[in-house]
Amino acid sequence: MRYVIITGGVLSGIGKGTIASSICYLLKNSGLKVTALKIDPYLNYDAGTMNPYQHGEVFVLDDGSEVDLDLGNYERYLDKSLTGDNNLTTGKIYKEVIERERRGEYLGNTVQIIPHITNEIKRRIKKVAASDDLDVVVIEVGGTVGDIESMPFLEAVRQLRREEFGKVLVGHVTLIPSVGSNEELKTKPTQHSVKTLREIGIQPDIILGRSPRKLDAESRRRIALFTDVPEESVISVHDVSNVYLIPEIMEKQGVVRIIKKSLGIESGPFTDIWGEYRKNIMNPRAEVTIAVVGKYTELHDAYFSHKEAFTHVAGETGINTKLRWIDSDSLSVDPSPLEGVQGILIPGGFGYRGVEGKIIATKKSREEKIPFLGICLGFQISVIEYARNVLGLKKANSSEFDSSTPDPVIDILPEQKAVKDLGGTMRLGSKRVRIFDNTLAMGLYKSPEIFERHRHRYEVNPLYKDRLEKAGMVFSGVDNEGTRMEIAELPDRDNFIASQYHSEFKSRPLNPSKLHLHLVKKALEYKEMQKEALLKTER
Repeated sequence: MRYVIITGGVLSGIGKGTIASSICYLLKNSGLKVTALKIDPYLNYDAGTMNPYQHGEVFVLDDGSEVDLDLGNYERYLDKSLTGDNNLTTGKIYKEVIERERRGEYLGNTVQIIPHITNEIKRRIKKVAASDDLDVVVIEVGGTVGDIESMPFLEAVRQLRREEFGKVLVGHVTLIPSVGSNEELKTKPTQHSVKTLREIGIQPDIILGRSPRKLDAESRRRIALFTDVPEESVISVHDVSNVYLIPEIMEKQGVVRIIKKSLGIESGPFTDIWGEYRKNIMNPRAEVTIAVVGKYTELHDAYFSHKEAFTHVAGETGINTKLRWIDSDSLSVDPSPLEGVQGILIPGGFGYRGVEGKIIATKKSREEKIPFLGICLGFQISVIEYARNVLGLKKANSSEFDSSTPDPVIDILPEQKAVKDLGGTMRLGSKRVRIFDNTLAMGLYKSPEIFERHRHRYEVNPLYKDRLEKAGMVFSGVDNEGTRMEIAELPDRDNFIASQYHSEFKSRPLNPSKLHLHLVKKALEYKEMQKEALLKTER
């Protein structure tokens, strides 16, 4: 087993996840069997209870694990489903060690960071390595070198490198800013960051320099001189217009060759399977504007997988999506931000804030036949809006938002009523969805069953199912038992669909989410209709 470990310095959010994911892509498409492990130094057990404004999107895996959004990157770049074991947190480590201590498994020894915590970290790493027939595990150590939170993990890396001599490569990602009127690239932050890493006992093998433009020869020479890294191993990861260009940039600088040589690995040549995909992204044939109506729109990372899904659609079709981020709260006062869009997406979320604005957007879409996609809460909103404005239940609502509503068309899952803890207690992970014939959903999926990822506590109240269907709503997908509504459509529309599941979580570069793909295609049709109507008016 070989390990590629990615650390980061200078500041957080520097792009370690994208760089590590790109390395996964490069190694996999060089004929190696690869998986990824993300280490998050926070004390939370997982990402499930974290505020999107602090942490971005909570990504959900097939096994129901709620994890860091970087796991989504790894799945997309590897085209492989991961598990909760692929996300390691301080909370998981300390919980395990403390529980073992309580059971007496340490035989009365004093439990310490070294060796007990570091041993558990290494055990978890090796568990992932042994979970499949693998050649390489790519490990991203979250946080910034020098942070107290990441120290035990870096110490574990130091020990692992000693124990697995010749089988561990460390790449260090640092910021190389440009300063002054001549925009000179400054290497001093990198020098200090590597100095801090070396004080821990870790000498990096590769420096991955994040910079606004490509590193010049002098900058690479200085970095090599002050960090004891070969000049050829100083890799420029400069700003690009799209992150899917990064693997190509790194590969042209010899990253695959350097990693293989350092780790003593032999495999076939690299095959870039994203060539045509990238061309479509960089040179789109058309563009549509989609409104994303949510309450976290100030932080786009809260909807990261949706953004990625639309990029995947662009790679598939050549249709670029321009996202218009709309705070749903604002629509209750001024609905004008919805004017001129060719499609509306209402993503998932929790809590009442902004719900009435989402209902306004859904009503506009239904009445004006603007292409619509609702995901999770967006699915529930579409049912509430239909119940109020078509079925005539004016006070219809979700019991999540109004416990006294006379018509709880959305209600809490039966198994959730006794739940006290918030973390890891929703309906989570991959679930079977049955799709009915002669529906839009069947036309899109072309299969009587699919498996999609869920993250919710509330669902369509089955007591209202017959009334909603008699009023015209079509529930084209249900759960395995047929009692939970999974997909909603309108009988007279081929551009309105909503799902209780999160189709964005399984979207991949060469296999985009079918719901997002459909929304974009219908948005382009709608745009062409708008143009035609305008021409007729002018005539």
